[in-house]
Amino acid sequence: MNRILQGLRVVEASAFVAAPLGGMTLAQLGADVIRFDPPGGGVDAKRWPVTREGRSLYWAGLNKGKRSLAIDARQEEGQALLTRLITAPGEGNGIFLTNLRADRGWMSYEALKAHREDLIMVNLVGSSDGTSAVDYTVNCAAGFPLVTGNNAADGPPRPVNHVLPAWDALAGMNLALAILAAERHRRLTGEGQLVRLALSDVAFAMTGNLGFIQEVQVNGEERKGCGNYLYGAYGSDFETADGRRLYIVVVTDHMWKSLGKVTGLEERFAAIEARLGLDFRREGDRYQASAEISEPLRDWCGQRTLADIESTFAGTGVCWGPYRSFGQMLAEDSRVSTANPMFGEIEQPGIGSYLVPGSPLSFSACGREQPTPAPLLGEHSDEILAGELGLNQDEIDRLRRDGVVTGPVEKL
Repeated sequence: MNRILQGLRVVEASAFVAAPLGGMTLAQLGADVIRFDPPGGGVDAKRWPVTREGRSLYWAGLNKGKRSLAIDARQEEGQALLTRLITAPGEGNGIFLTNLRADRGWMSYEALKAHREDLIMVNLVGSSDGTSAVDYTVNCAAGFPLVTGNNAADGPPRPVNHVLPAWDALAGMNLALAILAAERHRRLTGEGQLVRLALSDVAFAMTGNLGFIQEVQVNGEERKGCGNYLYGAYGSDFETADGRRLYIVVVTDHMWKSLGKVTGLEERFAAIEARLGLDFRREGDRYQASAEISEPLRDWCGQRTLADIESTFAGTGVCWGPYRSFGQMLAEDSRVSTANPMFGEIEQPGIGSYLVPGSPLSFSACGREQPTPAPLLGEHSDEILAGELGLNQDEIDRLRRDGVVTGPVEKL
């Protein structure tokens, strides 16, 4: 069992994807992550996808391995209890992660720091200019929908939104990294700090890292959508004789030579190269000839089933992958099964038994943490109040009578 972050406690107040993912990333490495929510559940409690009975698979997916405290933070007593929990003494305590509004009131860095000088608080905001933003609005602003898919031959390009919340995913990883970096700094110096991360900055940073910004500034060029071709190298999608689809990628000279040899298209490729006056040892030249290279490959794939192609490509230097629906992925790919040690079967309360991933990280010194279920809302309320805050049963009973704490909630 990988408990590499054992002894680290993070209190989380979160919604949507990035902040819950950041907390779960740490929980899956052994940190004690305590998520608190209002007694009726937060905005994610019933977020889709849901089961036929209305249970949120979204909630269950992003909160695995955490503990849950259901508490009314609108009440002063609830705020006082949460302040004690967040600022509790101890070397691994005093860490707070949130993407909620936390610039004023009891949950602000200044208010919490008054109770623990070395507090670490990591706060995700929408936009660096103070405006609200979510993954999909940030993606629009960063230009990617206008180069996703094909640009029309005439008229303005039609934007195509992505389905994967990529900026939320990257932000979640950055939040986990921020906590570990700030905690290391505190161990070395004794100094806590407020770390702020804007979702928009995550997107704009990667836009610059990949050269999109500089392409405009230096070259004076706007990137055009190129469909399923791989910009700057060779990559394209193909249909097989049995109606399946696959994607072939060439990003090295070895891959290029292997593709020609395995398909028997070396001479056809050489003829295209000579006719266009290009050098297919160069990625950019292969990209310029994407349509011409794809023509014989399209015929080759169209004469074979997916199984035929898989057998032909096996053990070669060809880089490729089949297109799959989520159902096909689950049925066909052994990497999405318990054959992959990242996955395990869990019994999720209120939902049942199903396959879930743990951390994708595997440490040679301490192995891999096994996946654990997400908590029911307020499942650990009494445990946290007694164990972390030292309340006795009479005090906990009174808090329940007063509606300050609840849980576990079997059905939202």
